[in-house]
Amino acid sequence: MSRFIEVPARMLPPETLDALLEAFVTRQGYDTTDTGAGMGGWVAELKQQLERHELIIAHDLELEMTEVMTLAQWRSFGRDLADDEEEGDY
Repeated sequence: MSRFIEVPARMLPPETLDALLEAFVTRQGYDTTDTGAGMGGWVAELKQQLERHELIIAHDLELEMTEVMTLAQWRSFGRDLADDEEEGDY
């Protein structure tokens, strides 16, 4: 069984999805004043990116944590994880 699963955005309650996206905006250091709509503008943009499959929501079954990631972040994380598992360092 894989340690990580992708969570479809449609399966999350709206307030949970919004909280995850707001945490992503904050973690990435987005300027919430440049959209004219503040945090809500970024959340709306990120929802569109989720629909276009440019972002994913990943849940770590071991740590019981859920994060929003870009595909590049996910691929990088996946490669690092695979390298650790091969070496037995996990």
